[in-house]
Amino acid sequence: MGGTGRSGGGRGRLGSVLSGLAVAVGCVLFLGGFVWGAVVYQPYTVPTRSMSPTVQAGDRVLAERISGDEVRRGDIVVFTDSTWGDLPMVKRVVGIGGDEIACCDAQGRLTVNGTPVDEPYLSAGGPASPQGFGASVPEGQLFLLGDERMGSVDSRVHLQEPGEGSVPRSAVSARLDAVAWPLDGGLVERPASFAALPGGISQPGPVRLIVGAIAAGVVLILGGAAYGPVAGRRAARMSRRGSSGRATAGGGAARGGGRGVTSDAP
Repeated sequence: MGGTGRSGGGRGRLGSVLSGLAVAVGCVLFLGGFVWGAVVYQPYTVPTRSMSPTVQAGDRVLAERISGDEVRRGDIVVFTDSTWGDLPMVKRVVGIGGDEIACCDAQGRLTVNGTPVDEPYLSAGGPASPQGFGASVPEGQLFLLGDERMGSVDSRVHLQEPGEGSVPRSAVSARLDAVAWPLDGGLVERPASFAALPGGISQPGPVRLIVGAIAAGVVLILGGAAYGPVAGRRAARMSRRGSSGRATAGGGAARGGGRGVTSDAP
């Protein structure tokens, strides 16, 4: 009996240590994930429909803080340029320094250096631009279009200005990685149609890892915190069963003793 009690107590102490460790690790992952996200990402609210249907007006997005040198074709970026009103704006990069941008080919597609680019993120049924245009992008500059080509105020509006509608790479402060709200927004995919062009496309930021760390932290915290009540109820059940067993054994011994006295009577 004494050995069993010591063994059960050892298991209980080990369980308590492990549950405490799980809660501690969970807190590190949970809080660390939020800190990591705050350092890497900047939240923005999209003000207009110019990037519809990829992101809608009012969507809350997560944009990875980057320098302009990291921008690739197909990226959706946050930038600020005095020529465009000196306010943060969200557009898609379709051309970089040295590119010849034109629209549209016979199938209504945008071309980059003569190569047609399929743009699955555009609303179906129309050309890449309702009006034709062409531009040469200076070195160190970016040519930007909204995904809602019918109404977006973008590089096409600034074609007659220096740089033919482009903005300097230094104007970029962040690149969209995910739509945080509404919750079904998900990740912002890199368009594969730009991958075959020189320089390729950018890689996604660490948003998946950050979300995974936060989710794992929640699971560990809840699991570790639940151990105490569960272990307490289990110990109480075992205690009640032990008490019941001892009472039954005691009652049986008493009855057996009574029969022994009766049989020895003269």
